[in-house]
Amino acid sequence: MNVVDSSAWLSYFAGDKNSGYFAKPIETIDELLVPSITLTEVFKNILRQKGEESALLAIAHMEQGTVISLDKELSVDAAYCGVEHGLPLADSIVYATAQKYNATLWTQDADFKDLKDVKYYSK
Repeated sequence: MNVVDSSAWLSYFAGDKNSGYFAKPIETIDELLVPSITLTEVFKNILRQKGEESALLAIAHMEQGTVISLDKELSVDAAYCGVEHGLPLADSIVYATAQKYNATLWTQDADFKDLKDVKYYSK
């Protein structure tokens, strides 16, 4: 299973120099888990930069994977991850989601750089 964080989704959609690293986990839909917080972050970023139509198209692509909603159990797990690893709120939710489902987390966010089961690519 794979979880792709917001920075990696944005890289993929932008087609930047790191986008190729994230293509396989994003395009392998049957193994893709999408934390609902990444929908928020990606939509907000693309809405700001390119407008609503582009943001809606991005979200439609993301929703081809399995969207994981933030429930009570995941919320508590994320709080523990945040404290244990010093992660900001959204990052703690993304990491807790990956850990709960034994997934690899794909990212270019340095907050995840040294954590277990993370594929990190520097920006």
